[in-house]
Amino acid sequence: MTDQHKTLSKFLSLVLRHEPQAIGLTLDAQGWAEIDEFIAKAGAHGKLYSRTLIERIVRDNDKQRFKLSDDGLRIRANQGHSIDIDLALQPIEPPATLYHGTATRFAGSIRKTGLEKRSRQHVHLSLDRDTAVKVGSRHGTPLVLHVRAGAMHAQGIAFYRADNGVWLTDAVAPQFIDWPAQG
Repeated sequence: MTDQHKTLSKFLSLVLRHEPQAIGLTLDAQGWAEIDEFIAKAGAHGKLYSRTLIERIVRDNDKQRFKLSDDGLRIRANQGHSIDIDLALQPIEPPATLYHGTATRFAGSIRKTGLEKRSRQHVHLSLDRDTAVKVGSRHGTPLVLHVRAGAMHAQGIAFYRADNGVWLTDAVAPQFIDWPAQG
């Protein structure tokens, strides 16, 4: 993905996950936006997109952040919203262990309160350690936490899997987090 495509992907993420009002866009209850409306409103704000470019961004995004509707007329973010969106995800049994990547500077608060969704709709968890390392690296020196998702699920805590494979839950209490030796 070129630098220009990365910039446009980040703007698309900002609008679809956090600030549709920044360009006057309205998302439906499930987070979908009409592609033609997005193109027009983004263009009015100096961001030039085409349908082909949007399709390329959706296809090439390494985190698979976006999804096109079956009819190809709408787009939405798969997860990571800070706005109220119903992704219509169904609870699903998670694997025994999932991973959470964060920065070492957050270790103190996580030890006290666990993992909180904060401004997002869910806590994000990864199926593999390598993905968690990448996520944690974006925020500083990475810290990978092992989450005992199976034990949480056994206690009735719901888990969901977004269309891009990211695991989601409302919170992770400290007792379900295993720390690395240096953590």
